[in-house]
Parts: sequence; C-alpha cells; structure tokens
Amino acid sequence: MDLSFILVIFAIGFVGSFLSGMLGVGGSIIKYPMLLYIPPLFGLAAFTAHEVSGISAVQVLFASIAGVWAFRKGGFLNKSLILYMGVAILIGSLIGSYGSSLLPEAAVNVVYGVLALIAAVMMFIPKKQVDSKPMEQVTFNKPLATILAFIVGIGSGIVGAAGGFLLVPIMLTVLHIPTRMTIASSLAITFISSIGSSAGKILTGQVDYVPAIIMIIASLIAAPLGARASKSMNTRILQIILALMIAGTAIKIWIDILT
Repeated sequence: MDLSFILVIFAIGFVGSFLSGMLGVGGSIIKYPMLLYIPPLFGLAAFTAHEVSGISAVQVLFASIAGVWAFRKGGFLNKSLILYMGVAILIGSLIGSYGSSLLPEAAVNVVYGVLALIAAVMMFIPKKQVDSKPMEQVTFNKPLATILAFIVGIGSGIVGAAGGFLLVPIMLTVLHIPTRMTIASSLAITFISSIGSSAGKILTGQVDYVPAIIMIIASLIAAPLGARASKSMNTRILQIILALMIAGTAIKIWIDILT
C-alpha cells in the first residue's frame, strides 16, 4: 500500500463525508461512484461493485454518527421520526445487505442507478413551505414513514448506502418535514440503517478493511465540519446542492450501465 493510495482514498472519504454532514445524507450517493471511478484515474486498482458497497456501508456508519453528534443540540432531532423510520430501515437494510451477496456486480450497479434516479426526480418536485413551522408543531404520517423507510432500507442495503440520499427527498416532499429537521433526523436514521448494512456486508465478506479504515478516519474529521457548515447556510441552497449532486450521479451511473 503506497502513499498515493492512502491520499486518494482519504480524499474520497473526506469530500463525501463533508457533504454527508452538510446535507444530511450518508455520503454514499457521491462516494459510491467516486470509489468506482477515481482510483483507476491515479493508476490504482479498481474496486468491484461489491467491494465499493462494503467499504461504503462501514464508512457511513461512522460518518453518520459524527454528523449526528454535531446536531445533538438545537432541537432539530425529531425523536418520533427517528424511532419509526429507524426501526423500519434497520430491518430493511439488513435484509438488503445480506441478500446483496447473491447478486452479480451489474445488478448492484443497476440498483444504485435506480435509487439515484428516483432521488434525483424527487428532489425537483415542488415542496410545501414548511420551514417556517415551529419545530414542536411538526407532525408526519407514521405508517407511511415506516413503509417507505423499510423499502429504502432494502435498496440502500444492497448498494452499501444508508439511504440518506433517498430519506432526505422523502422527508421533504412526502412527509413535509422542515429542511433543517430533515437533515439532522435523516443523519440519525442513516446511522441506524448503516448498522444493518454494515452487519450484512461484514457477515457476507464484502468489506475491504484497509480502505474502509482510511475512509472512517476521514469521515470522523469531515462530517462534523459539514454539519457545522449547514447551520449557517440557506436551506434552499442546501436543497439545490443535494438535487444537483444526485442528478449528476444518476446520469453518470446510467450512462455507464447502458454503454
């Protein structure tokens, strides 16, 4: 293992985790394609789709808890939302991650492409203005939230994500949760989901531990920085950044799948 390998993997983990903390996602929406495409550009061996999903699953576990810690104060964590969606997504992610070992690499990439495309479309759906609603008055449809979290868990478990890149648009457009509460609470739900994803990947031998450890170190540094940055940013800007990031990733992954 040479210095260039460490630096490239650390940089991928740092950028992805900073965006994770800032936007309330687990970071896999950006780290998945980065791990697939960037190492070969520097003459490093390419990771397989299964290796990428395994590395992402373990790394997101640490990136999300670091982000949640930064949001522990301020009243943005909705405990009821976290409980209902967290339990459902944990079960779904464990099923998806364990079952992913039975899928070929192409299928894992297709699942990722479908999830990214759905998330990109949802981010451009007009949203009700709920950011002005007092945090203590926020309510949501509990059965719907539970069902959607379970479905997201299965899909995200397959690709080693924690589902944050789908949870955010669902919470904003379907459940009508205010943006800052969405970002903070989705990080907590993402952490719960990543427990199931990591367990499934580890049990099925899909984790390459050296790059995973490098990315974990990067995430512990970058995720809290991103979370702090989000507190001072306009919520509309945060939504636009996330929408463009997801759309760009979806386009890239589908071009590769189809060609």
